[in-house]
Amino acid sequence: MSESAPPISDAEWSLYSSRFVTQEGRVLDDANDGISHSEGQGYGLLLAQIAGARADFERIWTFTRNELLLRDDGLAAWKWQADATPNVTDINNATDGDILIAYALARAGAGWEDPRFTEAATRMAEAIGMHLTFEHEGQLLLSAGATGFSAEEREDGPIVNLSYWVFEAFPVLADLAPDTDWDAIGQSGVALAARAGFSDRQMPPDWLSLAGEPRPADGFPAEFSYNAVRIPLYLMRGGMGDATYLDGLRDGMVGDDGELNLIDLTTGDVTETLSDAGYRIIPAMISCVVDDVAIPSDLRTFAPTVYYPSTLHLLALSHLRENHSGCLE
Repeated sequence: MSESAPPISDAEWSLYSSRFVTQEGRVLDDANDGISHSEGQGYGLLLAQIAGARADFERIWTFTRNELLLRDDGLAAWKWQADATPNVTDINNATDGDILIAYALARAGAGWEDPRFTEAATRMAEAIGMHLTFEHEGQLLLSAGATGFSAEEREDGPIVNLSYWVFEAFPVLADLAPDTDWDAIGQSGVALAARAGFSDRQMPPDWLSLAGEPRPADGFPAEFSYNAVRIPLYLMRGGMGDATYLDGLRDGMVGDDGELNLIDLTTGDVTETLSDAGYRIIPAMISCVVDDVAIPSDLRTFAPTVYYPSTLHLLALSHLRENHSGCLE
């Protein structure tokens, strides 16, 4: 790929957007009854910005602004369904969605020199800092949402989701909303992940209780599952996490043929094996970043399957092209 080419090609973005982005700018989670959510809108904005697809970015942003930014606190409602009235069926936010939206807007404002996007990003960054951060045992942490996860609301609270730490976004948000110590948030996520290993595989759960010593939260499967698979991806994209920790995650998740295993953290047993390229590229990416091992050839080409692994695949490929191109040769 030439130096001037974006790390997501026009062809790749066209494949992604034609499959998952409607004409109105709604990003479809086609493995989840076709709903849309703030996470998906944030991913769509980020991928469009990386691909340099400004018209598509505008379309996704228009839907996001008009349909999800309905709360009084500046955060996005997380769940939207086409067959429901009203379409927003859960007005609570999801913190990762808010971070992804704000981060993508900030990149767009800077990259395209458009103050509209920078101003919108600033408002969201300030809202995230004000409503979604909290102190616990001397650390500044991210709540999973504005309501439902605090120590006052749950006996095992506070509850956090380590896959909501989008590490690459924090330096950008720090420029927009300097009243929040975003560096402290990033460091707390790394430190907490290191403490949150369970079973003989020492893997983090999707949902983590911080009432006492960290443990899998009540009412959620005690699993390393679809949420937590993003943790190493976000660490690597953000330049965080040491090699030993990343190696441990790879060894805990990878199957014999390079598949990604979901893990029961009570028993250490594999609950599901994921063979989609968008999942398999995550342990392969760890081997690339840590040990300079070439990415297998079948993972270097993007072909959309379903929304979530397809999104992860493009995030992984774009990072490798920008920062570890030797692993793709």
